Amino acid sequence: MTAQGAPEGTAYEWYHRAMDLLERGDSDASLVLLDRVLAEDPRSASAREARARALFDSRRFQDAAAAFEGLVETSPADDFAHYGLGLSLWRLQSFRDAEDHLAMAAVMRPDRDDYRSALDQVRATLRARRQAGLPLDGPVGPMASSE
Repeated sequence: MTAQGAPEGTAYEWYHRAMDLLERGDSDASLVLLDRVLAEDPRSASAREARARALFDSRRFQDAAAAFEGLVETSPADDFAHYGLGLSLWRLQSFRDAEDHLAMAAVMRPDRDDYRSALDQVRATLRARRQAGLPLDGPVGPMASSE
């Protein structure tokens, strides 16, 4: 660390260390470095995507959804951004919106089995909720009625 508390190296080096941390499962440490990278270069698409992934891996699904949504707005043809947004919305139990983004990702990249599998699971959840007369989004059961 430098005297100002910043990590040693350049934004490029921080990004690569952040990716290594993310791949090793240390998403919280990765976020610290990615925030530094984005402070230096806020428009870096690769750092923004990595940050969204790190937020998702940290189970910060609301933040991840917002980060992936920003990527979709910036680059509507980014299949992975739609996939990440769909997964985040799925975890937030916003199944209808998740279906839209997962379907978009699956159409853009029909070769990706993970995209298709996630879409199939969300559609199965929606089908089961329709058949049971349950709300299509949000929690169900005893916890759902407590406010």
